[in-house]
This record gives sequence, structure tokens and C-alpha cells, in this order.
Amino acid sequence: MAIKGFGGLFKKAPAQEEDYVEIDLEQKEKKGKVVVRPFVLRTFDDINPILNALREGYTIAVIDIKVLKSKDIVELKRSIAKIKKTVDALEGSVAGFGENTIIATPQFAEIYKGGSSVNN
Repeated sequence: MAIKGFGGLFKKAPAQEEDYVEIDLEQKEKKGKVVVRPFVLRTFDDINPILNALREGYTIAVIDIKVLKSKDIVELKRSIAKIKKTVDALEGSVAGFGENTIIATPQFAEIYKGGSSVNN
């Protein structure tokens, strides 16, 4: 019979190592919490950690602008414009509180700005 000659063609492939992916469950637990984090704006370069924290999506930034306001108002305006542009792109909110504090939030949080509530 000619079929006996084909038996070697259908051998089982040797067992291969299985690929797997590790999932860090601790990381998910940390990301589930919202962090209210204070920042101090001393120079324009100080906005980078603020923007990075906001991009992560779990940080509400409370930014003290007093130092930069007293040093260089042009740099302050430039810094605030950059923060506002990033927060707008993330569909978040920005508002000033008093003369020396700015709050920036991600998309899930809204800043009450008085009079904007439907139930006044």
C-alpha cells in the first residue's frame, strides 16, 4: 500500500514554550484613586511635571503661582496658557482660586465656577 509512505508526514510537532504576559495588579489599584497634588510654579520649566501628572488622568493639580507671579508676569502668562491648552485638549477644567492658586483637573472632574450650576 502506498499510504504507509505518508505516515512520516503527519508527525506531531514538538511542544513549544507558551508565551505569557504578566499583569501587575498593584498598579491598577493605585491608578484607581484620584490624587490631589500640590505644585509650585517657580519657572516656566516647572509646568512639565504638572502636565505629565494631568496627562496620566488621575491627578487634580493645585498650583501655587505666587513665586512666578512676583518674578516674571510674562512667564506666568505663558505657563498658564500652556497648562490651559493641555487641560482643554484633555477635556478638563482650569480655574483660579484667589490671587495665587490655580486648580487644573482631568476630564472626570469639574470645577464649580459659581452661577454655572443648573440648580441655582
